[in-house]
Amino acid sequence: MFSSIPSVTRKLLIANVAVFLLQSIAGASEAARAWPLWFELWPWVPPQFEVDGPGFMPWQLVTSGFMHGGLGHLVFNMLALVMFGSTVEHAWGARRYAIYYFVCLLGSALLQLAAATYAIYQGQLVLTLGASGAIYGLLLAYGVLFPNSKVTLLPFPIVLKARTLVIVYVAASLFYGVFTTGTGVAHFAHLGGMLIGWLLILWWRKHPPRSGGSGPRRDPRAEALRDRRKASKLRVVK
Repeated sequence: MFSSIPSVTRKLLIANVAVFLLQSIAGASEAARAWPLWFELWPWVPPQFEVDGPGFMPWQLVTSGFMHGGLGHLVFNMLALVMFGSTVEHAWGARRYAIYYFVCLLGSALLQLAAATYAIYQGQLVLTLGASGAIYGLLLAYGVLFPNSKVTLLPFPIVLKARTLVIVYVAASLFYGVFTTGTGVAHFAHLGGMLIGWLLILWWRKHPPRSGGSGPRRDPRAEALRDRRKASKLRVVK
């Protein structure tokens, strides 16, 4: 089953699990317990404020997307990665899929950075970690590519069309992001992943990539079979 997961999705899965194991090891050691703070996403702290920690570093825009706050957080994100990411990678191909994933990851981190920086002025220090922003971007891509596909609304046993599921998650993230605080969930990161993903899909529609474009990946075996069938038909006609 693991070998059936396409290459980029499989590597992302391995990377996320490996980083979580390193986090767990560091958490068990008093000497190394502080090092994950350098890789979580910190807000940009204005000069008039002081915080106890490293503060924002540019690499955190990427590294925070491979860290998780607990086993449940990791399992939920990785399950969604395999469910939606595998299908999107098969449809787009490895190169285009990888570009999309990391663009969504960066977009979600930048919007969350802005929200967390604003929270500093409200007296809140918000640190962010998790792949959810990129995962929400994948959910959006799945909804665009397969709008009528049936998907279960996790964690509830409700089956919806993929297009409807995307709308539900966007509305929920927008509502909770604007009207709630202190939930421990980076709703603006979710919105950022979806927003930048949607903009990238619109860009690709107007400017199709020359390589790694839309459509399924080339399958040499299927192409060879079609060629043989075509050759067979040509021989019969002759």
